[in-house]
Amino acid sequence: MARSSQDRIERQLSEIEALLRDHPSGLRRPAIENLYSQRSDESLTPRTLLRRLNRLAEQQRIVVEGAGVATTYRVADHEGTLAAEEAIRPDEVEREERAGEDEDGQIALSTSGAEVRKLILRPITQRTPVGYDRSFLEDYVPGQTWYLPQALRRRLHERGHTPDPERPAGTYAREIYENLLIDLSWASSRLEGNTYSRLDTASLLKFGQVAEGKDAREAQMVLNHKRAIDFLVEEAEELAFNRRTLLTLHALLSENLVGDPADEGRLRRRIVQITGTTYTPVAIPQVIEDCFAQYLERADAIDDPFEQAFFSMVHLPYLQPFVDVNKRTSRLAANIPLIHKNLSPLSFIDVPRQLYLQATLAIYELRRVDLLRDLFEWAYERSCAQYRIVRDALVEPDPLRLKYGDEIKASVRHVVLSQLSPTRALLIQWATENDIPADDREPFAERALHILLSLSEGMAGRYRISQDALEKWRELQLPSNH
Repeated sequence: MARSSQDRIERQLSEIEALLRDHPSGLRRPAIENLYSQRSDESLTPRTLLRRLNRLAEQQRIVVEGAGVATTYRVADHEGTLAAEEAIRPDEVEREERAGEDEDGQIALSTSGAEVRKLILRPITQRTPVGYDRSFLEDYVPGQTWYLPQALRRRLHERGHTPDPERPAGTYAREIYENLLIDLSWASSRLEGNTYSRLDTASLLKFGQVAEGKDAREAQMVLNHKRAIDFLVEEAEELAFNRRTLLTLHALLSENLVGDPADEGRLRRRIVQITGTTYTPVAIPQVIEDCFAQYLERADAIDDPFEQAFFSMVHLPYLQPFVDVNKRTSRLAANIPLIHKNLSPLSFIDVPRQLYLQATLAIYELRRVDLLRDLFEWAYERSCAQYRIVRDALVEPDPLRLKYGDEIKASVRHVVLSQLSPTRALLIQWATENDIPADDREPFAERALHILLSLSEGMAGRYRISQDALEKWRELQLPSNH
C-alpha cells in the first residue's frame, strides 16, 4: 500500500477515535458517519466506515457492543473491560414485564427459578455490588453436592439415551455431525448477539459464503465454533476436564476475536469488568490460576455427565478465567461429557437469549443456580427432541464402518495428506499393510474410496484434514475409473 494511502487511513482512524472519545457512551454507525462528514473534509461510505471501525476494534482502541443495527461503538477503557460478547447491557435485562412474558412464556419456571428471575429483573441500582466468592467453588464436593436433583438427572438420562451407548466415545455425535455443527454454531453464536440466521450459518459452514452486510466478527465467531465442535467430536475419546482441553477449546473459540492473540487459550492476567451487572470478577492472576485448577479438579471428579455439564456452565463464566469468550467456552465444555458418553448433545437451539443472560446474572450476583437449571433442563429436552428426529431419519450404521472407524479415518487422512490419487488398489494395499483381515480388505477399500470421492469441506473436519490440504488434494487429476 502506498505511503499516502496508509497515512490517509491512519488519519481517518484517529479522527474516528477522537470523535468517539467525545461521546463516551458510544455511537452507532449512522451517527458516526454524519459526525465524521461534518468534522472533516471528506465522507466515508458505510462499507469503508465499517472497515475502519473493525480496524480500531482489532487494535483494541474501541469497544464494539451489541449487534446488527443496534451495534454501538465507544472508546476502549484500557484499565480493562470485556469485549462486547461478554458484556451484558442493562437493556437486555431490565425489560418491560410484558415483553418478558411474551419471550419466556414457553418455558415453565420452577418456583425458585421464577423467584431468582424476579430478583435479577430489579433495576441495577437495587442490586448489591459483589465480587468473586471463592467459597462458592470450594464448598462444592463432587458426589456429595448436587446442583441437579436425582430425579432430574434420571429424566435427563432417559431423554438423552441413544442407541448403543457403549460404542466408542463420540460415535453418536459423528452420526448427527452435520446437524450438530450448524445447530450449535448458530445457537451458541446467537446467544452472544450474533445476527447470522441459521441459513446464513449453514451457507458459511458448508460453502464458505459470508453473509452480506454482517460484521466480520460474526463470521469469525461462527467459524470458530465449527473448529471447536470438530475438536470435541474428533477428540472425544481423549477429552476430559483438564487444562489442555479447556485451553484448547478457548483458543479455538477466541481466535481473532480477543484483540491480543496471546490471550487466545491463555488464562487472564488483567482486570476485566462486565457492564450491566453489579458483579466484579477476581483480578489477581494467581487466584485465577488456583481457582481454575480447582474448577478442573472438581469437574473431573463428577461422575454424572449432566451434573458435570451443568457444573461447567455455572463455574466457568463465574470465574471468568479468560479475557473474553467465557460463556461460549462453558457451553461447548458442557458437551464434553455428553459427547464422550454418546448421549444426545446440548445444542442450545431456541434458547431465549434474554432468559439465558438473566440466568447467568443470577450466578454472578446471587450465586443461585435455580434459573439456569430450569433453562438447562428445557434446553436439553429441546435438543433431544431435535436429534431424535435426525437420528430416526438416518439409515442403520454400516457394521464395517463401525468395526474399522479409526482405520478408515486413518486411510482417508493418509491419501489426502500424502496427496495421492484415490484408487481401490491403493486402499487395499493400505489395508494389507495395516493388518486389516484379508476378507475385509476389499469392502474396507470400497468404504474408504466412497468417502474420499465425496469428501466435502464439512466432512474434512472429521478426519482432521485442514482446508488447505483438502484444496491442494482436490487439484489432483482424479482417475476416471476405479
